[in-house]
Amino acid sequence: MMSVATPPKATLSIVATFPEKFFLENLAVRADSSLLVSDLTRKGLWYVPPMRDGETAEPRLLTSFEQPTLSMVEVEPDVFLVATSNLYTTHECFLHRLDMRGWKPGAPAAVSEVLRFPEVAQSLNGGCLIAPGVVLLADSFAGLIWRVDLGPDWRAVPSVWLKHYSMSHDPNGGKLADQPGINGLRFVRSTSHVYYTSTFHKLFMRVRVDPITRAALGEPEMVASGFWYDDFCVDEDRGLAYVTTHRENTLEAVWLEPGRNVSTEPARAGATSTGQVRHVVAGEPFDDRLVGPSSAAWGRQVGETGRVVFLTSDGGTKAPPPDGVVRPAKVLRVTFDAS
Repeated sequence: MMSVATPPKATLSIVATFPEKFFLENLAVRADSSLLVSDLTRKGLWYVPPMRDGETAEPRLLTSFEQPTLSMVEVEPDVFLVATSNLYTTHECFLHRLDMRGWKPGAPAAVSEVLRFPEVAQSLNGGCLIAPGVVLLADSFAGLIWRVDLGPDWRAVPSVWLKHYSMSHDPNGGKLADQPGINGLRFVRSTSHVYYTSTFHKLFMRVRVDPITRAALGEPEMVASGFWYDDFCVDEDRGLAYVTTHRENTLEAVWLEPGRNVSTEPARAGATSTGQVRHVVAGEPFDDRLVGPSSAAWGRQVGETGRVVFLTSDGGTKAPPPDGVVRPAKVLRVTFDAS
């Protein structure tokens, strides 16, 4: 894995705009560069066609669910598992199969329920594929990671993969009572680690994965801390994660290796009082396009991994920015320089 001394610079552009009060939670990038975007508040899953010649795209409602819609994990080419949860009420959690093979805009979506989780499940959030037919899903309120094994007949078998104090949320946290614990989740194949954010604890963590059994190995270790981390994508070549800070309206670069994010010189410019070094690649100074950023996913075209990332935002629906103005929700394209 290669790393560089400083994170690259970022340029933002708007891909699509949604009305105010839309909480765009997650997204998946399809091979043709169209996007699937989940809307938490309206329980919808939206299709955003590829951008053409720099013009913004028009979102189209693909399908709706009976529960708020959260993450999508592509388990086969153009076949996705979609997680839904009654996260603020009865907490039932479900997985649905979305088959986009051969789908054309305007056609109905092929959706079927494949799993209702045990009652201990509370709030499914980020997810990732760690091996063929093996999916991990963060449970933000139960404070754990689920493993789902998929059989050839789409029989889905859930089990608890890992539970750790760093993943918990605080049900008695006043204004932060609904602040997620574990949130984003990604697998880094080159080092066989699962990385995760824990929003309430302001942590970016990792845990090793057994390459044979796909079980968690050992205790999770802290990679970075101190900010309201949400979701992220990973650039393995640079040794960086690009992490959204939903309530802080920024996109941050975080080194994947523990220890690299803490300065040995606490007074160094850009370091916090705890020595945590912060690399803001977008959103500082405040950018009104980047309000309430949530999910992040790489582009799928040749050369886009490590250079082009797509972001969702809620425009401040969850936490209005410092000026108090809630903006329309957006999907953004972030392009990093080639240095």
